[in-house]
Amino acid sequence: MRTILPGEQISDKPVKMENGIIEDGKTYATVIGLLDEASKSFIPLETVWYPRRDDFVIGIVDSARNSVYSINLNSPFRGLIIGRRGESEMNIGDMMSASIRDVRRESDQIINILWRERKLFGGKLIAVRPSKVPRIIGKQNTMLKQLETGTKTTILIGLNGMIWLKGGDMPLAIKAINRIQDEAHVSGLTERIAKMLSEESK
Repeated sequence: MRTILPGEQISDKPVKMENGIIEDGKTYATVIGLLDEASKSFIPLETVWYPRRDDFVIGIVDSARNSVYSINLNSPFRGLIIGRRGESEMNIGDMMSASIRDVRRESDQIINILWRERKLFGGKLIAVRPSKVPRIIGKQNTMLKQLETGTKTTILIGLNGMIWLKGGDMPLAIKAINRIQDEAHVSGLTERIAKMLSEESK
């Protein structure tokens, strides 16, 4: 068995599979997993975020040079902003949100070209498992609205698993988010979170 990271080649042939993509006649993993080279079978270990056009993401600027910004998206996939269109320049360490305009592969590395970027001022970043993001948002944003109302905190959730919080009772919001992540598979979670926010906000 060999450990395979997202973006690594699984097969030199096109193989249709749930956790793989085909590019240039080859198959690449979209999640971390184990490759049984004898049987050529791939076993996914943990679902991770795989970038798609228009995905909303949150990241941190980790390099800036000649109006080209490299963005740490807390994933194996790097983000790039080419030419800053906003009013304020960004510096290394700045937090920002953006949408993915294009997904490219360069030297076996996934590169996300970002746009509609916005610098985030203040607040706090936390990371969750990307596979739990839909549960934290909820159907029609119900869980997110409940979190913001119950804690008076502004919350932005990136599909890459990065969450930005500002204002209100941030410690309670983070506690609730962590509970949602841990209990995402349990029924009745919305009601339990509502009860928790009601009791602890008092």
